[in-house]
Amino acid sequence: MIKKSKIKMLICAVIIINIGYIILNQQITMHRIKNSIVAKQSSVKNLKAQSKKLQDQIKLSKTDKYSEVLARERLNLIKEGETPVIDTNNK
Repeated sequence: MIKKSKIKMLICAVIIINIGYIILNQQITMHRIKNSIVAKQSSVKNLKAQSKKLQDQIKLSKTDKYSEVLARERLNLIKEGETPVIDTNNK
């Protein structure tokens, strides 16, 4: 009778240890998933901000004023009646 009692206790102990291991493993996995979700949400927030900034730049680029600024800066164009100024210090 003593052997059967010890075997039952050993089986119960193994089952309890196994359940404990499973619960611990699930908690670790859930913690990793939560950290991953937080990182992804932060990434989404940054991408939305970047997207908004790019959309604003697209709106600005469609205006006549922006086209004028580009023509002046990149192509060195001037309006009719303006006098060009050449900066000799800037090479």
